Amino acid sequence: MLQAFYDIEYLFTVNEDVFDPPPKVKSGVIRMVRNDVTDLGCDHKKFKTIIKTAFNQRRKMLRSSLKPFLKPEHKEMDLFTKRPEQLDVPEFIEITNLLFD
Repeated sequence: MLQAFYDIEYLFTVNEDVFDPPPKVKSGVIRMVRNDVTDLGCDHKKFKTIIKTAFNQRRKMLRSSLKPFLKPEHKEMDLFTKRPEQLDVPEFIEITNLLFD
C-alpha cells in the first residue's frame, strides 16, 4: 500500500542490543518520501480492499485469498496464481480494475 504513494529506501539495520529489553530480531530503518502519484487509475477504496484481502493470507495464491471477488473467467489467469508479495503496484491496480469493472 505504501509503495503506491511513497518511494521507500532501506537505510540501515539496528541491532537488538540498543533496545531495552532487547527484542529477538534486528530492526531496520527506512526512508519514505512522498512521490508524485495523485491518481492510481482505479478506485482507491477498492484498491485498499484488494491489498488488505490479499495480504490477510499472504502465503496463499491470490485465487484463494481473493476468491470472494473472482469471476469464473479470472480463476485461471496467470496473475491470480501468484502470491501477494510477488506483485508490484501496477499489478494490484490491474487486479482492482479487473475485479471491479
